[in-house]
Amino acid sequence: MNGNLKSDIISCLKKHGADIVGFGSIDRFKNSAVSHIYPDTQTVIGIAFRVLRGSHRGIEEGTTYYQYTTTGVEALEENIMPLAMLKACGIIEDHGFTALPQRRNQLLMQETDSTNPEMDYNEIYRGVTQETQLDFEHCAVQCGLGELGLHGSLLTDDFGPLQRYCFILTDAKIEASPLIKSHLCDHCGKCVSACPGKAIAADGSLDRWQCASYYKGANMSRNPFMPPEAFAEDPDRVAIIAGEAKLTPERAREVIDQIIFYPPIKHGYVSSICGKACDMACYIHLEEKGVLNKQFLTPFRKREEWRLSVSI
Repeated sequence: MNGNLKSDIISCLKKHGADIVGFGSIDRFKNSAVSHIYPDTQTVIGIAFRVLRGSHRGIEEGTTYYQYTTTGVEALEENIMPLAMLKACGIIEDHGFTALPQRRNQLLMQETDSTNPEMDYNEIYRGVTQETQLDFEHCAVQCGLGELGLHGSLLTDDFGPLQRYCFILTDAKIEASPLIKSHLCDHCGKCVSACPGKAIAADGSLDRWQCASYYKGANMSRNPFMPPEAFAEDPDRVAIIAGEAKLTPERAREVIDQIIFYPPIKHGYVSSICGKACDMACYIHLEEKGVLNKQFLTPFRKREEWRLSVSI
């Protein structure tokens, strides 16, 4: 009954936009949410979709910003990835097996006082059990998609940190992909220094509330839409707009509520003003090292990185 199932799955996923497909056997996922979500799981299928290099171009130039969130986040998460998963699940069911698609639920957080920078903090459900959602980064590694960089992003040989990913749980036993030995991340720290809000510690750990504030554009030097009078009534105005403020969750909420300089994406995603500066610094570093398989005619960073003056 299994037949050419693996090749059929890969062909289907590639036909519908997937760039990288990997398979992890259930023995790689002990003590994880996989068996809780679907106890009969024998294989986890990891599926990665590139975030177009060009989706970041407008933010790199400081000109137009919505393309990254619309094409690099929303279109992938809400349209392309679900369709590819459903089509592949249909192939698996045609072979007589069960398939359970798994995409991120952007509104679920395991931590009781944390947030997802890509979403409105008011809409997030916090404190859900660990078994509610897969550990996406761990699953990606165990499916052989890539390695984790210092700042926690999945790194692949083709795209560096520029991809998003989802999974299929199935009771079909499929040959596992080899695990990727870490070789891309050299712990250079460029992801840490690139963050406009200093949300990433030297060890790579992330302050999600700090990240959310500066992802949305609290740093004046990196936000061309911020008016000179921004945060005028805030006692920490200078530190906030310079990216120097250390924000508690309560203060982060207050700062986020004052950032109304650029419209959100229609279907609920927060527009990114930083453009995932950590990922882009990582990508540029890997590109300059010449270690990525995907080559381009010109480098991504073509001129000195721009910055605006901070008006105090």
